[in-house]
Amino acid sequence: MTLKLPGIEACLFDAYGTLFDVNSAARAAEDSLGAKWQPLADLWRAKQLQYTWLRGLARRHADFWQVTGDALDFALSTLQFEDPTLRTRLMNLYLVLSAYPEVSGTLKRLKAGGMKLAILSNGTPAMLAQAVANARIGDLLDATLSVEEVKVYKPHSAVYGLACERLNVVAAHICFVSSNGWDAYSAKAFGFRTLWCNRFGQAPERIPQTPDAEIATLAELPDIVLG
Repeated sequence: MTLKLPGIEACLFDAYGTLFDVNSAARAAEDSLGAKWQPLADLWRAKQLQYTWLRGLARRHADFWQVTGDALDFALSTLQFEDPTLRTRLMNLYLVLSAYPEVSGTLKRLKAGGMKLAILSNGTPAMLAQAVANARIGDLLDATLSVEEVKVYKPHSAVYGLACERLNVVAAHICFVSSNGWDAYSAKAFGFRTLWCNRFGQAPERIPQTPDAEIATLAELPDIVLG
């Protein structure tokens, strides 16, 4: 029997790794990176997230564009790439990350079903605007929310609370979807109904609280939240 989450009024999406493929920037530069494109993508992403958490704990906020550049510098140095032109290319590619193939169709089904739709992301407003425009999904979204409004990164409760305020929907009536396990678990602890889009079969997190369910792709979402 298909899982149902009744009473959902809004679907809220993480951006990077959930709607947009964070590997696609390095993959597009495979001609320069060679066999190191995947190790670079993995290290870039790992340091990017680590720097958001460290900055949050230290109360030394910098926006996600700077954090993304700092993480890329670390990854390039570690893998012994010293070409400034390559750095510029990769940063520009990050602005136009590919959307996962099911994203547009899923959002269209949800919108047709009367669901409010929004992004809640670490990304800056400018970064998110370019990613949304590149994916051609802007007309499907009711809001694109950035942590820059509260100047702290996920999983701080102020970030999740921003969605309730801007959408005018209580947490229990919002379905939050993320492919990042730590984000899905933390959003559930905040009070959202939560689905972990576990695209790559990752192990469960050991943090509070467990998401309502796991899905493999966003294409499963409409059947869960629409009546």
